[in-house]
Amino acid sequence: MNTDSIPVLLPPGSRVLCAVSGGCDSIGLLHLLWTQREEWGLEVFAAHYEHGIRGADSLRDAAFVEAFCRERGIPCTVEHGDVPAFAREQGLGIEEAARKLRYAFLERTADVLGCDRIATAHNADDNAETMLLNLVRGSGLRGLGGIPPERGRIVRPLLTVTRQEIESYLAENGLPHVEDASNADESYRRNRLRQRVLPLLREMNPALAHTLGDTAALLRQDEGCLASLADTFIEKHYQNDSLPTKELAELHHAVASRVLRALCPQSLERKHVEEALAFCRGSELAYLDLPGQRLRREQGRLYFTESEAIPIPDRAIRPGECLEIPELGLRVQADLVEYNQKINSLFKTYCIKYENIRGNEILCTGRRPGDRMRPAHRGCSKSLKALFLEHGMTRAERDRVLVFRDEAGILAVHDLAPDERSLPREGETALRLTIYENHMEDKS
Repeated sequence: MNTDSIPVLLPPGSRVLCAVSGGCDSIGLLHLLWTQREEWGLEVFAAHYEHGIRGADSLRDAAFVEAFCRERGIPCTVEHGDVPAFAREQGLGIEEAARKLRYAFLERTADVLGCDRIATAHNADDNAETMLLNLVRGSGLRGLGGIPPERGRIVRPLLTVTRQEIESYLAENGLPHVEDASNADESYRRNRLRQRVLPLLREMNPALAHTLGDTAALLRQDEGCLASLADTFIEKHYQNDSLPTKELAELHHAVASRVLRALCPQSLERKHVEEALAFCRGSELAYLDLPGQRLRREQGRLYFTESEAIPIPDRAIRPGECLEIPELGLRVQADLVEYNQKINSLFKTYCIKYENIRGNEILCTGRRPGDRMRPAHRGCSKSLKALFLEHGMTRAERDRVLVFRDEAGILAVHDLAPDERSLPREGETALRLTIYENHMEDKS
């Protein structure tokens, strides 16, 4: 297999959490990273999320991954979830619910283990399929760019390697794997594309996956350039939640549309972008409602006012208390505990080193201008704005972020990261903050 990209995505000294489903691709990636860890200077851990979707087959996959890792001495974390229940509660499709819970598990586990990289086994064929699916349903450069090689600390070392090359690697090394029966189910669009369309395209171009991968890489470069121009415009002109209408209207359409998408809390359809750009060309006081956003045109500026923005008041939380956050539909239970690394699989839990808390109380607040923190295991200070951008969070999502802080600054940001100074060691006294969604039954 071509491993040229691995030193770039996984530089020496990286602590890598490898997502392992038990299938061909993830077993190949885990074996490659584990056997080459000393040569590449890596620390490698495995993680498997059992979704609770396929009954006995799903439990079989989890048991296989545990046994594979145990036989080779690979540290492995397995978590069991209930994706169907989560999908019903959140009104999501099964695939989207599974993705959300799987990535949340990987992020939590990486935090616990101190991993600065999360490696997934997406390959060149996956990338080609994603690119074509986006083309069929309609997409701009971002969708046609396929799967990004890295996003935050998530990296995809096998993105230039085909599925056939991975299968050959497993055969050469005598590695077992499990097959997901749902991969043959043609009710999924990706499977129909894989089994019916791609074989025909490969007759025209046997190197289809590599060719589409190269094309996607070029398109990602173009998208990056345009997004950078949009960011530069925003940094220069965005003041008091507004932009100058004249300058925005004079931008190239490709840049102007990205400016609007970056500042609106929900994804805008093309028609919404066109309406907004036409709206900029007027002069009198007027309003335009978009999904999750109201635009106000006044005295030559375009003001962005979120339709449903709800301020989060500052509230103090103390050990032994349960604090309601009605604006977010959450409650926070605070308890003093002796810290251990066990992961709570149902709710988000943050353990704060008690002796490092400064002042008389911890506050639960919303974000504040100028907020900065040192995200755990990242080795650097970052503004919350930079972290929001890194995680692709919309303005609406940013305004609903829950921040724990003391008089010295941020201790943790819900759904993002704990601060470096809040991390306790095994056996130390910690303030455990457990966050529950009010519609979920408390089973603690």
